[in-house]
Amino acid sequence: MKIALAQLNYHVGNFEANSQKIIAAIHDAEKQNAELIVFSELCICGYPSRDFLEFDDFIAQCTNALNEIAKHTSKIAALVGCPRKNPIKEGKDLFNSAFFLYEGEVKHITDKTLLPVYDVFDELRYFEPNNKFEVFEFKGQKLAITICEDIWNVGNDNPMYLSCPMEELVKQSPDIILNLSASPFSYIQHEERMKVIRANVLRYKIPMVYINQVGAQTELIFDGGSVVVNAKGEVTEQLKFFEEEIRIADCGLENADLKSEIALIHDALVLGIRDYFAKLGFKKAILGLSGGIDSALVLYLAAEALGKENVMSLLLPSGFSSDHSLADAKQLCENLGTKYETVPIENNYQGFIQALNPFFKDLPFNVAEENLQARVRGVLLMAFSNKFGYILLNTTTKSEAAVGYGTLYGDMCGGLAVLGDVYKTQVYELANYINTSSALRAPSPKGEGNTTPLIPQNIISKPPSAELRPNQKDSDSLPEYDVLDKILFQYIEKRKGPKELMALGFDKKLVDRVLKMVNGSEWKRNQAPPILRVSPKAFGMGRRMNIEGKYLG
Repeated sequence: MKIALAQLNYHVGNFEANSQKIIAAIHDAEKQNAELIVFSELCICGYPSRDFLEFDDFIAQCTNALNEIAKHTSKIAALVGCPRKNPIKEGKDLFNSAFFLYEGEVKHITDKTLLPVYDVFDELRYFEPNNKFEVFEFKGQKLAITICEDIWNVGNDNPMYLSCPMEELVKQSPDIILNLSASPFSYIQHEERMKVIRANVLRYKIPMVYINQVGAQTELIFDGGSVVVNAKGEVTEQLKFFEEEIRIADCGLENADLKSEIALIHDALVLGIRDYFAKLGFKKAILGLSGGIDSALVLYLAAEALGKENVMSLLLPSGFSSDHSLADAKQLCENLGTKYETVPIENNYQGFIQALNPFFKDLPFNVAEENLQARVRGVLLMAFSNKFGYILLNTTTKSEAAVGYGTLYGDMCGGLAVLGDVYKTQVYELANYINTSSALRAPSPKGEGNTTPLIPQNIISKPPSAELRPNQKDSDSLPEYDVLDKILFQYIEKRKGPKELMALGFDKKLVDRVLKMVNGSEWKRNQAPPILRVSPKAFGMGRRMNIEGKYLG
């Protein structure tokens, strides 16, 4: 049987666009003589639909779209994901379902069994789990249809099969597994997926077609990477990462080259920015460009995602800004071909200082004056945003967000936090990666390779500084980033407590200091913009902590 894999980018709640995309893919596959085309989980409404699923009209539109799509399956079958009403009226109102469409009608329905309730997932909030297991025969082939988390119950170091749908379906001797998925990206996710897929295939000795969606839905980025794996655990088809693709599966062995972790993060961030703007109907971005590495990286990523003509930078020097920072920022804009304006903040800052002098009197300069500069910048950036229709991009890194090294209503302003799930050490890796492999690099006039770094080397090599007081460096307030990031990674991603961190060799005073900063900054993060998720544990919906929590071990 010729099976088409449809790895597409859907828009939550945009039934017309999603349906048109699905129908176009059906006709495309039909022209290529495919007998079946497989789409991803909940493709009709987009994943994750969250509380839209609680609206009766939303579900009605899902059903209408499903019926319209079915009309286009007279000659080719389609397997699509869509919520459906629970007809029994016991338990939750909905099932997360896969509909097998052929000859203009629904031939078979499979409901999702294992509903995830960890990290960014909360499917038991909406769906009733399946308890009916049937293979479906089509064109002489017995199909075992599963949905996303149905396969994650297998694999890793401690396989668990007791409630896996395949344990029931395998009793009916299926010929192939068709898995509809919506698996968000993290920089370890593809490797973990492949371990689990191979574990299934080798356990049941049945080939698998695995379809993942692509595209970003606010914080969540879906990387695609759909695969066909034969009964020996060999990948025979590998679709592209971070791109839409329709491909007819065949038996030719194809070993896909997996990009490096940093390359994957780069691609994910570019897609995350591009989809955030496209799906909200935005076109233009603005950011404050300081001459530091964080804003430099965000500017580059925005230019790649949106086009250099759609990105604007404001250079906002104060009396504490160094000449080289301003020069570095200008050089970066010239390298990238992006627009910028210079708006000094000193007069505005001094105006506030004069207004506050009767109250501050002769109290010493401290964080109040430092934050005031950041907030003046935030006001100017938001004014440009309002006047000219720009969306402000936030440049705070995960390292800074973790320890609260940022100014609420100042440099924490923005509609999207591009680097909020990227540690400072990864920022440097990304900058070096861009300078060696940038898609925006202009060719040399002589036809030779252009080796001039897009991100000026001085931006990468100089010590990071907020430049809010004389000779300030980040290391005045924080541990060095190469040490800080290691502690943060173990605490946030690995969920290691204080005693475990000390057992790893970290000094007790340092651990106590860092964890106190992390836990004491939850109130700030609670007011931050949405963060593009690229790690297994990002701030936001997947990490739920008490704002007033005092856990220090």
